Amino acid sequence: MGISVRDLVKVYGQSTVIKGISFDVADGEFVTLLGPSGCGKTTTLRSIAGLDTIDGGDIRINEQLVSDTETGVFVPPHERNLGMVFQSYAVWPHLTVAQNVAFPLTVRGVRDTSEAVKWALDIVGMYELANRRPSELSGGQQQRVALARAIAGKPQVLLFDEPLSNLDARLRDRTRAEISRIQRELKVPAIYVTHDQTEALSMSDRIIVMSAGLTIQDGTPTQIYHEPVNRFVADFIGNANFLRVQQHGQHWTLPDGTRLSVCPETKHLQGDKITALVRPEAIRVEPKAQAQTQSHPDINRIIGTVLSSVFLGQHIEHVVSVAGLELRAFSRTTLASGSTVTLTFHAHDCRLLSE
Repeated sequence: MGISVRDLVKVYGQSTVIKGISFDVADGEFVTLLGPSGCGKTTTLRSIAGLDTIDGGDIRINEQLVSDTETGVFVPPHERNLGMVFQSYAVWPHLTVAQNVAFPLTVRGVRDTSEAVKWALDIVGMYELANRRPSELSGGQQQRVALARAIAGKPQVLLFDEPLSNLDARLRDRTRAEISRIQRELKVPAIYVTHDQTEALSMSDRIIVMSAGLTIQDGTPTQIYHEPVNRFVADFIGNANFLRVQQHGQHWTLPDGTRLSVCPETKHLQGDKITALVRPEAIRVEPKAQAQTQSHPDINRIIGTVLSSVFLGQHIEHVVSVAGLELRAFSRTTLASGSTVTLTFHAHDCRLLSE
């Protein structure tokens, strides 16, 4: 059950935008397709929805074959029993909230839509506004109408195409929580397309990171963040410091010769282009005079110079010069530019990556 995509290929003109990707989404699972613009995530979603025909592979929804290039099977979108929420809301301005939610049911030939509309609007907390028109609603309310419309037919699958990109930050947070709640309540498989790392990390059971029509990494949010397979994934997910490192026998060093203790799982990585990843939040930064001096084989202690500091509310972000590199580190302490500091981080937080 759920969604199955096998060897999906999509070609536009002379460009192959999806290059044979495969993945599954289990019942009740929330999977995010994450990547930069042009990576193929929206094309993948549109292919599952039936809005785009495919040029290779097959797609199944709850074990039903809905697209298959080998046999020529193509089930049109309105017969796939799915709900889709678009970036632009796509609500009809001349219809009331209730009429907007009822519209896809009416197209399917459902005569009495009142019960389904009430259920869907109750789910999103909009029933009291059923008779209003979209012009009388905020952006967040319009998006909830779009969500109610997507679930009114009790779909087998929910698809989201960057649904929060037009909302302000606070409204995005609230709507993000609302989408997660509704999807868990309905217990249907969901695929969510975004380029926003916060949305992906906070909402997903799994994240599929894409680039240039390929799957780069498929894993849980924790795996994607803490165990990225390469520099592209690490750089795309969260804040990252990348250190130029050199191998000397069994040891790794910075350009100035400072030895690094690195994550044991990655210390034997081979290749010409290897960098070390350290997340800013993993680094403790403090004035050199206050830093502990005792050494430990699993603890890195590096001397640096503060270049700048920016107050971000929950913490201060410091940019520190170390061995000709610039590292970002977070703290709650104000440090003067030009001051000498000690950066401390554990070997497990220093992960070697291939380019």
